[in-house]
Amino acid sequence: MAIDIHALERYCDELLDSARFRDYCPNGLQVEGGAHVGRLAAAVTANQSVIDAAVAWGADALLVHHGYFWRGEDAAVVGMKKRRIAALLRADISLLAYHLPLDAHPELGNNAQLGRRLDFPVGEPLHRDDPTAVGNVVNLPEPLSLDTLCARLREITGREPLLVGQGQRLVSRVAWCTGAAQGYVDRAAAAGAEVYISGEISEPTVHAAREQGVAYIAAGHHATERYGAQALAAHLADAHDLEWTFIDCDNPA
Repeated sequence: MAIDIHALERYCDELLDSARFRDYCPNGLQVEGGAHVGRLAAAVTANQSVIDAAVAWGADALLVHHGYFWRGEDAAVVGMKKRRIAALLRADISLLAYHLPLDAHPELGNNAQLGRRLDFPVGEPLHRDDPTAVGNVVNLPEPLSLDTLCARLREITGREPLLVGQGQRLVSRVAWCTGAAQGYVDRAAAAGAEVYISGEISEPTVHAAREQGVAYIAAGHHATERYGAQALAAHLADAHDLEWTFIDCDNPA
């Protein structure tokens, strides 16, 4: 089976409610390839190695979380950007990208998918005043040590998380937001979280966590955002009878 690329985009836009987000990049179809999609590749980022793998697999479309045309970047299609887009166009592969809408979806989103893998109960929004913001906070049924939480993240992501805090400390209220959301550590503290999990860490994160009594775990930007694109691609494959695959790449960030 195959679906028209524009019909697939409309389906994704409605499913993810992408129109309500003020994002840093365009969500939806970023590069138009062939008219129909029967084979769908998914990945975190549309880098060259991912595009090459999608071409080798025979993909009709590539669905990613991190696409192109970010706010503030040089608009010229030269160098690395030219090579990436040229490779897509040569192979007639469409590029679909969903950033914040794919973070925030309550079932298929990166945050929901990571929480599910950590066996967290359904949490409440970390940002009650902004329904488009990403992040959750939850009360665990039983306290966990930070060491145990790090071990779970290590098993899920395949990388060593960075912990700011004492591993033996027991925690019951956990906040998390995938990717580069270390700046929400203050919000997590205000929500009463005892530990906050995100992807990246910056110098001020350490001080903010320590001074507010919140443990912080940086589990990797790429590592924590592997799951939304896979969940969305699997959903699309079921809904439209498509073949799909996930293309991963090594990224220590």
